[in-house]
Amino acid sequence: MIYKLIKDNVKYDGIFLILLFIIIISTFTIISPCFFSIMNFKNIILYSSAIGIIALAETMVIIMGGLDISVGSVYALAGIVVAKFHTIVGLKYAILLGLLVGVIFGLINGLSVTKLKINPLITTIATMSIARGLAFVVNSGSTAAILDPVFGKLGRGMIFGLSNQIWYYILAFIIFYIIMKKTIYGKSIYAIGSNERSALFAGIKVDKIKLMTYVLSAIIAALVGIIQTSQMGAGAPQAGIGLEMSVIAAVILGGTSLDGGKGTIIGTTLGVLLIGSLNNGLLLKSVSSDWQNIITGGIMLLAIAGDQLRKEID
Repeated sequence: MIYKLIKDNVKYDGIFLILLFIIIISTFTIISPCFFSIMNFKNIILYSSAIGIIALAETMVIIMGGLDISVGSVYALAGIVVAKFHTIVGLKYAILLGLLVGVIFGLINGLSVTKLKINPLITTIATMSIARGLAFVVNSGSTAAILDPVFGKLGRGMIFGLSNQIWYYILAFIIFYIIMKKTIYGKSIYAIGSNERSALFAGIKVDKIKLMTYVLSAIIAALVGIIQTSQMGAGAPQAGIGLEMSVIAAVILGGTSLDGGKGTIIGTTLGVLLIGSLNNGLLLKSVSSDWQNIITGGIMLLAIAGDQLRKEID
C-alpha cells in the first residue's frame, strides 16, 4: 500500500516536491521557532543561490543525457585564479582569466564526450581531479585574499534589501527557463536526451549542442565561483568540495531523469530550495556538517531511486 502511494505521487513530480517541501518547513518550524521567518527564508535562498545557479546549467546537461561533476572544482579554480592574479594583471583581466577557466574545462569536457566518445562520467571525473589539483597548485595550497572594495560589491552588495546573489539567481532562473522553453537550442537539448539518433536524423547538430552545453555548464560554475570569492573576500582551493553532489541531488530530486530527455527548470528550483531548507534547518539545530553530508547523500540516493521508479511507471 505504501509502495503504491509512493508510485502514485512520483507521477506528479511538482506536487510530490511541494508536499515534501511543506513537510520539511512544518517540521523545522515546530522544532526550531526561528526557522519560520522572513529573515531565515532570505538566508535559505542566499545559501541556495550558488548551488541553484549551477544546478540550472547542470539540468541542461543531464536533460541532454550527459553529466558534469567537475563543476565544484572549476568553481574553486576560477575563484582562486581571480584572487591570485588580480594584483598582477588587474581585476578586470583576472575576472576574464577566471571565466577562461570555465571555457577551457567546458571545451575539454565537451570535446572529450563528442569527439573522443569518452563517457561523460569518466570525462568529468578526470577534469574534476585536474581542476581541483590546479586550484591547490595556483597558490601553493593556500587561500588567496582579495580585498578590492569594487569586487566585494559583486557578491556582498544589496539591491532593494536583497543580496545581489539572490538577484543573480532570479535572473539566471528567468534566462534558463526561457532557453529551455522558448528556444530551438532548448528544444534540441530535449530531443538529444530523448533519442540522440533521431535528433541527428532530424538535422540537429548533436555534437555542437553538446559542446555548447558543456561549455555553458563550466562557465556558469566559474562565474559562480568568482561571485562566491567576492562574497568571502578570498579564493580557497578547497572551496566547492562536495558542491557537485548537492547540485546533482537537487537536479534529480527536481524530476530530471538521469537517462535524459526529461526535466524542468522549475523542478530543479524546487529541488534546490528543498535541500537548502533542509540544510538550514539542520544548521539551526546545530547538526554537524558531516551529518548534513550524510543526509544529502541519502536524499540523492532516494532521488535516484525515484528516477528509476518513474521509468518503471512510464
